[in-house]
Amino acid sequence: MLRDVENHSLPRAAAFFDLDKTVIAKSSTLTFSKSFYQGGLINRRAALRTAYAQFVFLAGGLDHDQMERMREYLSALCRGWNVQQVREIVAETLHELIDPIIYDEAASLIEEHHAAGRDVVIVSTSGAEVVEPIGELLGADRVVATRMVVGEDGCFTGEVEYYAYGPTKAEAIRELAASEGYDLDRCYAYSDSATDLPMLQAVGHPHTVNPDRALRREAFARGWPILEFRHPVRLKKRLPAFSVPTRPALVAAAAIGAAAATAGLVWYTNRRRGTA
Repeated sequence: MLRDVENHSLPRAAAFFDLDKTVIAKSSTLTFSKSFYQGGLINRRAALRTAYAQFVFLAGGLDHDQMERMREYLSALCRGWNVQQVREIVAETLHELIDPIIYDEAASLIEEHHAAGRDVVIVSTSGAEVVEPIGELLGADRVVATRMVVGEDGCFTGEVEYYAYGPTKAEAIRELAASEGYDLDRCYAYSDSATDLPMLQAVGHPHTVNPDRALRREAFARGWPILEFRHPVRLKKRLPAFSVPTRPALVAAAAIGAAAATAGLVWYTNRRRGTA
């Protein structure tokens, strides 16, 4: 069980969730590969390659070098994709593809954090066009996600504007804490990957979820809780609050300044307790 309900005389707090293999059972980006293939965005060879990448990801996760190669591959793959078409494909297949792979345990934690008065923030290396609607589906208050450069023609250029990965996730959390008044010592974070160590170290209550081997070692050494999420379930089969998102779409906020050439954050506002 989580700690007591937030005392509103104290500084605010938040719970930061990695997405892939933490909240959902697969890679959010790779899960849409079949839909992108059917929509004509990728060819059969690319679809098969992304399916294999999904298998590797599920079998043991990706280390830093593999993540870099995946970033380069996906950046090149999406060059020339029309952004509006991508959003439409994701919107059309979101419930079919993502709803069944959300961990019941993660959905319960999100509910508990909201009930305790904490904001919920999804912090994901996956692209904003995929993570934004998933965040809305989950009822997240904000989202931090990777952003690609979009050309004047409305298509991806293949360049990365902001890469939400590793230390950059921790920078995003600290920037968000400063702007929203979060006390990081009272905040929670959840992730499955050792690449998210900086994010976990940034908060007072780090938790590992289905950790990879490197993160499991760190968790044992640091005395961090190790959570095992094993039960994907459709949200509509849970509490009525998760059947249909009731809040309006989350609104993107500002990007972190000094993340050098790759700056740009997707933050969503319209928090649950702030909406009419």
